Amino acid sequence: MQILNPSRWYLHPVFIFTCSIFALATFLVVTISWYMEITSALEVIILKFHIDPKLIFPSKTGMTILVLSALIAVVLIGILLAFIYYQKTVNLFRLQHNFIYNFTHELKTPVTSLRIYLETFIKHELKSNEVKKYSENMLEDVNRLTENINSILDLARIESQNFGSEITRDSLIKLVENFCKKNSSLFRDLDIEIDNQTNIDMVYPVNLFLFEMLLMNIISNAIKYNESHAPKLVIRFKNFIQKVTIEFIDNGIGVDKKEAKKIFRKFYQSGRYQANDISGSGLGLYLVSSISAIHGWRASAASNGRGKGATFKITIPKASIANVREKNLWKRLTKNVSLS
Repeated sequence: MQILNPSRWYLHPVFIFTCSIFALATFLVVTISWYMEITSALEVIILKFHIDPKLIFPSKTGMTILVLSALIAVVLIGILLAFIYYQKTVNLFRLQHNFIYNFTHELKTPVTSLRIYLETFIKHELKSNEVKKYSENMLEDVNRLTENINSILDLARIESQNFGSEITRDSLIKLVENFCKKNSSLFRDLDIEIDNQTNIDMVYPVNLFLFEMLLMNIISNAIKYNESHAPKLVIRFKNFIQKVTIEFIDNGIGVDKKEAKKIFRKFYQSGRYQANDISGSGLGLYLVSSISAIHGWRASAASNGRGKGATFKITIPKASIANVREKNLWKRLTKNVSLS
C-alpha cells in the first residue's frame, strides 16, 4: 500500500473523516442551540405583547427540526460505518499483502534449495552418506512445499463450503485417539497425552476430514512453536453442565494475551513467530476457528505468557440442550457430501 506523503497529512482518510464528523456534529449542536435560543427569545416577546403563538411558531417547526436532526444523525452513522468498513478493508489488504509476500517466500525457498541439491547431484559424484543426507534435506523441502499448498487448498475448500468428505456421528474421544495413532510417525518428536476427565461418550456429528484438519493444525503448532527439549501436548476432555471442552495444552513458546483473539484471524501472523524466525502462512489457526464454527463449536486460546505454553480450547455445546441447533448443524455439514 502506498504511504501518503507526510507533507500532505491533511489528505489522510482518518483526518478527513474526523473533520467531517466534527463539522456535522458542530452543525447539529449549533442548529439546536440557536433554535432553543431563538425560541426562548420569541416566547418572551409573545408573553410581553400577548401575541398568538401560532403566528410565530407554525405547527410544523418542531417536527422539521426533529426530522433534520434525525437526518444528520443518519449521515453521521453512515460516515462512521463507511469508516469502519474502510479500516477493515485496509487491514485485510495489509494482511493479504503480508501473506502473499510470506507465502511467495515460503514457496521460493524450498524450490531454490531443491534446485541447488539437484545441480549438486548432476555436477558432482557424491558418496552414499552424502546422497542420503542431501536426499533427506530435499524430502524436508518437499514436505514444506506440500504443507503450504495444502493450506491454500484447505482454505479454498472451506470457504467454498465444498468439504468433500463423509459425515459421521462418533465419539470425539475415539476420533482423537485414532488420529494420534494413525499419525504417530508425524508426531514422533511430541509426547502426546490424552486425559479424559469425562464420564460421557461425547458423540457428535462431525465432518471427519475437517475434524482431522483441525487436529493436524493444532498438534502441528505444538511441535512447530516449541523451544522445549521435550515437547509435550496434553489433550484433555472436560464435561460441564451445558458444554464439553477439548483442551490442547502444550509447553511451547506461549501466546501474548493481547494476541489471544487475533491469532484466529485470516492471514494473521503473531509477532512471537517472527521473533523466533518461524515462518508460516497465517492460515492454520484460522482454519481451526472456521472448522469449529462450521460444527457449531467455538475455538479460543490462552497463555500465561512467553515460554509458559499455550492452551487451545474447543468448546462444544451439549446436543441434549440444543437439539434444534444440532439438526441445523447436520444439514450444514451434509451439504455436498455423503453420509457414512
